[in-house]
Amino acid sequence: MIIVFLGPPGSGKGTQAALLAVRRNWAHLSTGELLRAARTGGTPLGQKVAQYLDAGRLVPDELVTGLVVERVKPGPAGGYLLDGFPRNLAQAADLDQLARAAGHVVQAVVFFDVPEPELIRRLSGRARADDDPDTIRRRLRVYAEETSPLVDHYASRDLLRRVEGRGEIDAIHRRVLTALGERA
Repeated sequence: MIIVFLGPPGSGKGTQAALLAVRRNWAHLSTGELLRAARTGGTPLGQKVAQYLDAGRLVPDELVTGLVVERVKPGPAGGYLLDGFPRNLAQAADLDQLARAAGHVVQAVVFFDVPEPELIRRLSGRARADDDPDTIRRRLRVYAEETSPLVDHYASRDLLRRVEGRGEIDAIHRRVLTALGERA
């Protein structure tokens, strides 16, 4: 089984994916963490990833998909929570192929709905040099252009579960569990 966590930067998808991974004892695959680990790992794939990250460019779909493919194993044991993948419709098609090949199915896509002013507030509070308001707005625009079409894509397949992403972490987690048909 695979559950995708979808939402703009600062929406809390990583926090919620980590909480659900512990609850279900599933693997939490964060694209950001996979990319950073690949950069420091020194593998041939990691060296290619590093070239893009060091230049401040988006890592091409085939490299990101390659990182996910390395982690998703065939078989019935456990499941996967994907945080940051897919990022666009091409990666969604890659995910469908990967899931079929590994004998998995995308069970649900949890979309974290958070208004832009809240996202800017959250991201401005992070200790990253590139998180000034203008950069944040640019990141949110890129997200909207690349990733927002996934909302309609997964809604049309009846996989999308919208979750209000404002509030306390525990309250949001209860909403995630409810959206997935689980008891808090």
